[in-house]
Amino acid sequence: MDEKTLAAYDRDAAAFAADWHAQPPPADMHALLRRYFKSGPTADVGCGGGRDTAWLAATGFAATGYDASPGLLAEARRRYPDLRFEVAALPALDKLPEDSFTNVLCETVIMHLPAPAIAPSVRRLMAILEPGGTLYLSWRVTAGADRRDAHGRLYTAFDPALVFKGLGAAEILLDEAANNESSGKLVRRIVARKGVREST
Repeated sequence: MDEKTLAAYDRDAAAFAADWHAQPPPADMHALLRRYFKSGPTADVGCGGGRDTAWLAATGFAATGYDASPGLLAEARRRYPDLRFEVAALPALDKLPEDSFTNVLCETVIMHLPAPAIAPSVRRLMAILEPGGTLYLSWRVTAGADRRDAHGRLYTAFDPALVFKGLGAAEILLDEAANNESSGKLVRRIVARKGVREST
């Protein structure tokens, strides 16, 4: 994770969490998760304030939230004390075993990574999936050059080929660009299924 981005989230964790929870529910994402995810252990990587982890749990998925920001994790635990939230950062995702999740959600996270970390991060997201498991991956689309917002968060303008490099031989079930119904921002969404014999 980009250090300035992580510092911004830690510094203003309560405000970020409040803003995300005040946004309209991401009904478009929820519909896709209902369509593609199967019952089983589910990782929400980059869970932020826990909103999506809570939705997954309420919808019947055995969800755990992971984030690189201790400040955001504290907000998630405060809001959802009955759910599990742990520290983990891309690309390493330390302590998350390979082949251990039926579903992995990574919603608008990877654009905060420097470009060289994107393919390894996607490869690692696929590695923690069990054979036949499903990854929902999205990122905020940034055109032209990398930029930072007023908080100092990095938005990397990267070639989507880096994502497909990380996906390897995964089966692509969905690939679309659309305005996110929660944030209103343009995102690219990919749903990919890990092959039953795919090596990690």
